[in-house]
Amino acid sequence: MSDRIASVERNTLETQIKVSINLDGTGKFNCVTGVPFLDHMLEQVARHGLIDLDIHAVGDLHIDAHHTVEDLGITLGQAFEIAVGDKKGIKRYGHAYVPLDEALSRVVIDFSGRPGLEMHVPFTRGSVGGFDVDLFSEFFHGFINHAKVTLHLDNLRGKNTHHQAETIFKAFGRALRMALEADERMAGQMPSTKGSL
Repeated sequence: MSDRIASVERNTLETQIKVSINLDGTGKFNCVTGVPFLDHMLEQVARHGLIDLDIHAVGDLHIDAHHTVEDLGITLGQAFEIAVGDKKGIKRYGHAYVPLDEALSRVVIDFSGRPGLEMHVPFTRGSVGGFDVDLFSEFFHGFINHAKVTLHLDNLRGKNTHHQAETIFKAFGRALRMALEADERMAGQMPSTKGSL
């Protein structure tokens, strides 16, 4: 596989975002979004997915974090779609179960070329670290629509909202890592009977 890197900028009247990724990185992470809890979650993706992430976002946080979080999902999804390339030779599917104390989450991803999100996370509180947990759905919708992936997110148990969120993002990173690994037996073939994804 060639270098799987991408840089994307998104500039609107509400946000200015720059994202650079290396899918074959070591988990290097540099991120400033003005939304600290989101930064903490994105670091889990980088570290557990072994994906280098460099993210800078400026948004209209004086209103709330909605535009910043949604647009970051969009921009990150665009970067993934570019970096993944034609998808030849990747495993395509990835899954992970991740526990954190009492919480347990499962994430399953398919680089299918078709956006789809099933998110079943019964957060026990409406906010954590000053972050409105409703915005996680906005982030993942932005991501799947632009990365063109099918994504299932399930928090199987948990009482602590921080733990629920963290297990989702750690498992997301792990599932990405599995799906994007080279499958030596595919030898550059398209992982689909259609011949394209």
